Amino acid sequence: MTDRRRRFRDLVAAPDMLVMPGAYDGLSAHIIEAAGFPAITAGGYAGIGSMMGEPDGGQSNMRDMADHYGRIVDAVSVPVYIDADTGFGGVHNVAKAVRAFERTGAAGLFFSDQVFPNRCGYLPGKEVVPVETMLARIMAALDARTDENFFIGTRTDCLSLTGLDDAIVRCQLFVEAGVDMAKPQGADTREQIARSIAEIPGPHFATLSQAAGRHPTGLAGMRELGVAAVTLPSISLFAAAQGVRNAIGSLAETGSVDALGDALMPLPDYYALVGLKAFQEREKSYDDRAADLVARSGR
Repeated sequence: MTDRRRRFRDLVAAPDMLVMPGAYDGLSAHIIEAAGFPAITAGGYAGIGSMMGEPDGGQSNMRDMADHYGRIVDAVSVPVYIDADTGFGGVHNVAKAVRAFERTGAAGLFFSDQVFPNRCGYLPGKEVVPVETMLARIMAALDARTDENFFIGTRTDCLSLTGLDDAIVRCQLFVEAGVDMAKPQGADTREQIARSIAEIPGPHFATLSQAAGRHPTGLAGMRELGVAAVTLPSISLFAAAQGVRNAIGSLAETGSVDALGDALMPLPDYYALVGLKAFQEREKSYDDRAADLVARSGR
């Protein structure tokens, strides 16, 4: 996993902007990797949407999310960057979350300065903790990290509450405390992104989320501004929800599977995606080796 983490750091530092679509489970992660993306993100919004069918109000817990992220990491060979919400409580909770999420094999995580439990950064009703509380969380997270290559990012959700000036000051303090990245959540316009890049040390990560509606800058604008990496955390979730709704709606309306046509992936394509051939070959190789061992033993 250290190799994946080094690879992630190299991708973030590279001249080309890193684009990370979001996976909500192992299958969506497979699809993203097969499309050629060199890294993946996995967030709480998509995780709660897929596991619970509910909006993201922080109603899961650290252990469930660690299990969820672990399955996504296991499904692919590319780096996976994950969402640790607020760190799930005080400094001791943050330390345990970092250790648990590091054990999943993820390339890194980010967490925010919201109160616990958090909610989606694009939903109303957010509150943030005092900056001293967040700095204590950061110190606990850095002390808990066992692999120095494990990327620890942060974000502040105060922009919509107290403005960009306060958000930039908070991010500057986060970086001073030692995190690998700090970003003002909701800094989406060209002017806000440009100012964040100019005034906050380290790489700038932008978010292009379906939860925010149409993005005012877009991927092309982010590249022009020099954004290091952009996450699209909910793109797979929204694509899957629309696809399933369309297919099931057609079935309900027509009473026929035949009417679905291209709405369903052909069986050979699905088996190729999930690696059935390699799965069967691996299974056979173990059976053959076991039979050979028995034959050679003479027993």
